[in-house]
Amino acid sequence: MINVPRLAHKNHLLSIVIIATFVSSLAAHPQNRPLPPQPGATSTSPSNAPGFDNSPPDPGHIRMAKSMAEQRNEIRQKQIVADSQHLLDLAQQLKDAVDKSSKDQLSLSVVNTASEIEKLAKTVKEKMRDGQ
Repeated sequence: MINVPRLAHKNHLLSIVIIATFVSSLAAHPQNRPLPPQPGATSTSPSNAPGFDNSPPDPGHIRMAKSMAEQRNEIRQKQIVADSQHLLDLAQQLKDAVDKSSKDQLSLSVVNTASEIEKLAKTVKEKMRDGQ
């Protein structure tokens, strides 16, 4: 024989546990809904948010940015010239070392020089590409 009040009590407890679990899961995972605007609060659109200025750019800042870009380009060009000269020197060293070696034997220094030329040529290429 089934005791009805006891079964009803168990169902009631089960319902409470299910509801408590549901409520706690909602609290643990809040939904990303925008909050309604507060009465009397001002809008914070990007145009009037702090840090955004709708005024035209300052000519002094534009001149300074152009000047800095020109200085960076000059420095980059000087680095490219210096690296190219070093590349030429390494290529000449490699040619001299290959001329001295026999046709069947290359020294380790020749291989290292060729590797250094390859790395330097890659950096020169990247610096040239960055300037475009």
